[in-house]
Amino acid sequence: MGTVTLGVSIAVPEPYGSLLQERRASFGDPAAYGIPTHVTLLPPTEAEAADLPAIEAHLAQIATVGRPFPMRLSGTGTFRPLSPVVFVQVVEGASACTWLQKRVRDASGPLVRELQFPYHPHVTVAHDIAEEAMDRAYAELADYEAAWACGSFALYEQGSDSVWRKINEFPFGAGGGAPAVPAQGGSSVDEPSLHP
Repeated sequence: MGTVTLGVSIAVPEPYGSLLQERRASFGDPAAYGIPTHVTLLPPTEAEAADLPAIEAHLAQIATVGRPFPMRLSGTGTFRPLSPVVFVQVVEGASACTWLQKRVRDASGPLVRELQFPYHPHVTVAHDIAEEAMDRAYAELADYEAAWACGSFALYEQGSDSVWRKINEFPFGAGGGAPAVPAQGGSSVDEPSLHP
C-alpha cells in the first residue's frame, strides 16, 4: 500500500479560514491554496497507508474524551530567525491545543514522533517567502481578531500535488450532532461552549 503523509489540525472556520488563506496568497506564499487554514496538532508525518484504520481509531478515541472549547486569534507573531514563519497568534485555546497534540503523539498510539521545535499553537500566514513579504504579513495582520467554538479536529493527507485534503473529522464528545467547527466553505460558527 505504501506510505502517506498525514497531518492533524483544527480547521479555522468560515469566514476566517478563507480570508486568512486569501491574505496568505496575497503575500506571495505559493502554498496558500494547498493548505486549509488551520492550527496544527500533528505536523506532516509519514505513515503506512495500512495503518490508517488504527490512526483513525486513535484520533476518534481522543475526540471522545475531548470537549468543545473557545478559540481566539489575535495579532501576529513570528518564529524568525529560527524558522521563516509569520503567524496569527492563538490567544485563547492554546492550552487545549497543547493537550490535544500531546495525546495525538502519545507513545501508546500510532502517531508517535518528536517535534523539531517546542509546540506553539498558531495559524501560519506566511512561510519561507521574501523577507519584505514576511514583514508585510506581520504588519498587515497585526490587528487581526477572530473567535469561535472549537468542536472538532481533523485528519488530512497531502496529495502528490502537495494539496492537503481532509480524510476525516473527529467531533468532541460522545459523538452525534454536527461538529462545532465546519470545514472551510461552511456557513456557520457556533457560540463558545465548554472549556476542556
